[in-house]
Order: sequence, then C-alpha cells, then structure tokens
Amino acid sequence: MKLTLTFSPMACSVVPYVALTEAGATFDTLPVNLSKHEHHEPSYLKINPKGKVPALIIDGYPLTENTAIQIWIANQFPQANLLPKDPLEFAKAISIMSWCAAGIHPKLTQQARPERYCDLPESAASVQALGSHSLFEMLEIADSMLVNREWFFDHFTSADTYFYWCFRRGTQFKPNLSHFTNCMAHMQRIEQRPSVQKLLAYEKSVIAQFNKN
Repeated sequence: MKLTLTFSPMACSVVPYVALTEAGATFDTLPVNLSKHEHHEPSYLKINPKGKVPALIIDGYPLTENTAIQIWIANQFPQANLLPKDPLEFAKAISIMSWCAAGIHPKLTQQARPERYCDLPESAASVQALGSHSLFEMLEIADSMLVNREWFFDHFTSADTYFYWCFRRGTQFKPNLSHFTNCMAHMQRIEQRPSVQKLLAYEKSVIAQFNKN
C-alpha cells in the first residue's frame, strides 16, 4: 500500500503526520506551500478539489477531511491504539476531533485571515477580537477537560494530537494562552513524544526549503 500525505508546515496536516508516524506507517509527503497558493493550483486541485491540506493519498485515492483521515489511520493500524476501542469512548474521541475541526480551527483562521470573515475597511481588528473571545471560551472547556489528566483519554490518542495542533497554532497569535495551564502542560507533554519530535524536525526542514525557493 502506497501512502502520500499532502503537508504544509503549521497547518493541520501535522495531525495525520503524527498519526502515521505513531503507527509506524511507511509514507511519503508532498509539501504544499500555502503562502504561494500552491493549494489552489490545478495540479493540487486534482488531488483535492477543496483546495485544502491535508489529503492522504491511499493507493491513488485521495482521502480528505482530517477527522476521516484519523479514523482511517486508526482502523488501518489498530496496533497503534490511536483511538479508543470502546464504542462510547471512540465516539467521544471523534467528538473532540470534530470540535477541533469545526469549532476551534475556524477561530484560528479568524486570527490569521480576518479578511475571509469580513472585507470591510478596518474590520480586521474587530474580527480578530471576536475570534479571540470565542477561542478563549473553547480553550477554557478544553482546560477543564484536562484537569489532572495527561491525555483526554486513558492513553494517548489522535484526539490529543488534533488538540495539540489547535493550541500550538493559537500560541502563534497575539492572545496570551499561558493561563490555560492544563492545555499548556498538555502541549509540552506531547512535544516530548518521538513522533512529534520527528514532526517538528521535518516541519523545520520544509520551512527552510520553502524559504530557499
């Protein structure tokens, strides 16, 4: 089976990169430079007409949408234990990942690309402020979920990776997130995992390559 992951640094494609690495899967990557709008080029739109990363190309078939990709990886590599086996716990993990994708991620985009939400003159600061307020509300919920816990469940899962990406991305904007102490500890903890260490090194190498071009 041939696997190729479309990948962009800092984007949510880091989530399947970690999952595949945790699973011990053999996979290639296809770096996509979002700042140069490579995700809108015809060659990429043939892979994912939605113009988004990630896409996981499985023997030529491009699977899109991050939560779907996480479920496929977990089912394909059950020995990695990337999602809970209990049906209710499994559903809870999907709920967290769906929240990351449809709840938290849009608020991060609101910080990075306020013009996508309102293109009126001088509206950016207001759009970002509203996004920050909603983001803080969501992070308060996540922080309470992580009280006295290493992970969201009784072991590390892809739900942890997805939230890690959200929180890490949030720290790259103006709001100070240090008071979310449980989320901060979760981020520091996950960054000690070999899979995430590999991700961070690879991400740095892709950024360096993009900067050369």
